Amino acid sequence: MKKLTIWLTAILMAVGLGIVVPGPASATTSYCGLVWGSLTKTSDTTSTASITNVRTGQHYCFDRMVVDLNGPAAGYTVRYVPQVVQDGSGFTVPVRGNARLQVTVKAPSYDGNGNATYNPANKAELSNVSGYQTFRQVVYAGSFEGQTNFGVGVRARLPFRVFTLDGPGSGSRLVLDVAHFW
Repeated sequence: MKKLTIWLTAILMAVGLGIVVPGPASATTSYCGLVWGSLTKTSDTTSTASITNVRTGQHYCFDRMVVDLNGPAAGYTVRYVPQVVQDGSGFTVPVRGNARLQVTVKAPSYDGNGNATYNPANKAELSNVSGYQTFRQVVYAGSFEGQTNFGVGVRARLPFRVFTLDGPGSGSRLVLDVAHFW
């Protein structure tokens, strides 16, 4: 019985001191359990809502961009592109980072009378993302013919997901999460 107690104590101490550690994760295990992928995400939902704000946040496993709308969520297309391009003009919008996501929201940033519902003070820096693990820059690439484009510069081509949320109130949100790692 004394030997068993000594062995049990030695094992518990080894685990507590980090001498005994679990083996490496298998190749099928993804970062933070995320299995999003990096291919184009799209939704053809239509809406009469307009964009009112864009904001970002940091989370343990990903960086997040949120587009606020003043009505039901609109459709979207989010994809990696070599360059972020403005609709209508075709001009390239400079975006920092080793990879770029073009976020097209099927909602304008103006109302039915042509008045701006979202007019960022600095179109080249919608949110201060310095210190973010994945995001390098978030830019406004214009609103044309009922849809609005944003560019998101990221550290590398990483998995992402896109979804919509209702609220607050009668508004809604389009959410883009980009993982920190694969």
